[in-house]
Amino acid sequence: MDRITAIFHSLSESVQRLAESWGAPGLTLVAFFDSSFLTLPEVADILVIVFTIRDPGNWYYFAAMTLLGSLAGCYALYLVGRKGGEALVRRGFHERHIDRTLAWFQSHGALVLIVPAMLPPPMPFKIFVLMAGVSGVRTLPFLAAVAVGRGVRYGGAAWLARSYGEATLAFIQRHAFSLLWPVVGVLVAVGGGWWLWRRLWAADIE
Repeated sequence: MDRITAIFHSLSESVQRLAESWGAPGLTLVAFFDSSFLTLPEVADILVIVFTIRDPGNWYYFAAMTLLGSLAGCYALYLVGRKGGEALVRRGFHERHIDRTLAWFQSHGALVLIVPAMLPPPMPFKIFVLMAGVSGVRTLPFLAAVAVGRGVRYGGAAWLARSYGEATLAFIQRHAFSLLWPVVGVLVAVGGGWWLWRRLWAADIE
């Protein structure tokens, strides 16, 4: 196990160094691996901020490249879930958590993904992506939900870096959750209203 951990750590460092040397396409690479089969906690967020501080005028480009990589990585993991990932999930996570997450997806669909997609570590996200595939969430709603959540996360980090420069990283590390919770609240309210409207609309049809 220690050897496997060391290999993953070495691979993670190699990916990060390669990303920094590639520039903006490197952001896509890091986000892809972090959202799929590796774990690179906050590396994509940090690189978005660093790149934006160096070139503030292209903040939206850096955010978009990172979002693109994250979407691709999440989609790869989602496909694993679709192709029979339930056995994998049940080996790696607690049974009670899996059943609860499946119930959320069955009730609310892709909306379940938006909030965890926005939140930084230690919020787990890969389990939600896998479970979206396992539960049969359709592809377009899945990608749309991930795009909203990750777009808020990376776009917000890039915009803050453009606006506040080098003070951004320390500020986000201290206040990441307090910055995101108002956005989360709005999205939850909108999602709850949409779900209620659907229920009422379905009741009217019946």
